[in-house]
Amino acid sequence: MRAPNPTVLVVGATGRFAGLVVPELVCRNASVRALVRDHPANVEKARKLGASEVATGDLRNRQSLESAVEGVDGVFHIGPAFAPDEAAMGIAMVEAASRAGVRKFVFSSVIQPTNTSLENHASKVPVEAALYSTNMEYTILHPVNFMQNIGAAWPSVVEHGIFSEPFPKTAKVARVDYRDVAELAAIALTEARLSYATLELCAGMHSREDIVSMMSEELGRPISAGEPTFGEWAANARLPYSDRQMHLLAKVHDHYAQFGLGGNSLTLHAALGREPRSLRSFIRELALQTAYVA
Repeated sequence: MRAPNPTVLVVGATGRFAGLVVPELVCRNASVRALVRDHPANVEKARKLGASEVATGDLRNRQSLESAVEGVDGVFHIGPAFAPDEAAMGIAMVEAASRAGVRKFVFSSVIQPTNTSLENHASKVPVEAALYSTNMEYTILHPVNFMQNIGAAWPSVVEHGIFSEPFPKTAKVARVDYRDVAELAAIALTEARLSYATLELCAGMHSREDIVSMMSEELGRPISAGEPTFGEWAANARLPYSDRQMHLLAKVHDHYAQFGLGGNSLTLHAALGREPRSLRSFIRELALQTAYVA
């Protein structure tokens, strides 16, 4: 029987993606306990997003995990990108939740987790396997590349008129708006219909040529597709990653260069009960925000 107002622990609740899950849960009458690193800014941001409780801790500290999951009905977990011990942290969270009697667990994994040529994909498999060996109602989400990554590049697109990624502009990459992923996570944590589901989450596949065509139409001026080397792109992106993390990211882009990234929108459409947010609509939102600021 579902708790009418469940308490859900959201891991990394102030992050770019997990932060989108918090308001989705709140609008479904869930109480959110945010798990964040111990810093006043994180606590304040979590509360602004709608968290009613804030637990400070570290995914590498089992004691802080035990404290964070105490008394919650559900857990939303997304691992830190490209962390070398991502699998160990995920397993520790699963085990802590299971021991605490947590009823529901949603894991934001990745598309093609069994693609062992990509270490950051394969690192999700042990976490999924750990969930299968619990009595929790799990839901595993397999999202493709996030549209929000385009949003991060948008200021540069507007300033320079170029949208660049370090793989061929003709490569087709599946993408999804993480707001749709967040909505499904909240549904899974507050309803029964997505229990034990493993869901491929994709809104469509597009080449960078397709994307700059949309950008040009929405901005009303030409945008071109850049094809920098990974090193050139990384220098401009200024990501807060170690050399090892950048190496793993480079392998992802090498894979896109050779094979693109496949995905099918059927599951996302069925799970949402509506059309997913499209890449066109995402770019239109960015363009409207730009026009408003101007």
